[in-house]
Formats: sequence, structure tokens, C-alpha cells
Amino acid sequence: MKIVKPKRVSRTYTQHLEGSPEAVFPLLCPVRETEWIHGWDPPLVVTASGVAEPDCVFTTPADPVDAVWYITRQEPADGFIEMIKITPGVTACRMTIRLREMPVGSEADITYTHTSLGPQGDAFIEAFTEEQYRGFMRDWEARLNHFLLHGFSLPA
Repeated sequence: MKIVKPKRVSRTYTQHLEGSPEAVFPLLCPVRETEWIHGWDPPLVVTASGVAEPDCVFTTPADPVDAVWYITRQEPADGFIEMIKITPGVTACRMTIRLREMPVGSEADITYTHTSLGPQGDAFIEAFTEEQYRGFMRDWEARLNHFLLHGFSLPA
């Protein structure tokens, strides 16, 4: 048995969104993201309802093998979703989103916690800086807000 101390990093960002939690929450889905993320096309989505739900599984391209995502919690009334993402040999990730209504629109606290599973994961953890994460979150925020305001996705 090999037990190691984890190399882990957690980052949180608060997005300011142009829609109510009721408008935003359904878009936090591997199927519905095709509407607002240009080029989003998960190779596989396993879902009984056709959209995000607890126990929904989907894959996304990653290196060296596709990442597997598993929705562990999905609580629309509370504006909360939790997913686990495993990129074999690289990282295990827990991602949470918590929406809350604001006087205008909503806010979303989005947290990614990555744990390294080996040397490739160590390199990923080192590159997952606050600056890199903020850039990723701001791009996501801009794309989602554009869709909420205009009804179509921004180009790549």
C-alpha cells in the first residue's frame, strides 16, 4: 500500500451573471452547455433525463486520456451542483457551483479543487495559478452572460 500526502490546490471565483438562478442553473449541464460554449461537444453523456442530474456521467477531451465527470449532487432549488472529474493518472477534481440571487441577476461561486495523481498532476497543480483560474472563469462568465443577454454563443 502506498499512502502519500496530497498535492492539492483549490481556487474559487465569484461570477456576476445577467440572469436569475432559475435561468442560469439549467445551463450548468453538459448537454445545455452546447448552447452557450462555442465548440463544446462532450464525446459521451450518460443521462436518464437527457440533461444534468445526479449520477449523470460525461467525458471531455483531456491528455493523456479523456476526463470522466460524475455529477454527485444537483440541487436546483438551492442553486447548487457538485461534480467530480477524474483525469486518470493526472488529477482528481471536485467542482462546485453555488448560485445566489442578487438585486440584478445572480452570483455564482465556482470552486475547483484539484488533487494530483502523479507527475503530470504535479505539473498541472503548479500551472493552476490564481491568474490562470481567473482568466478561465472570466471567459466562462463572459460566454454565459453573452448567451443570457443575446440567446446565442460567442464565437471561439
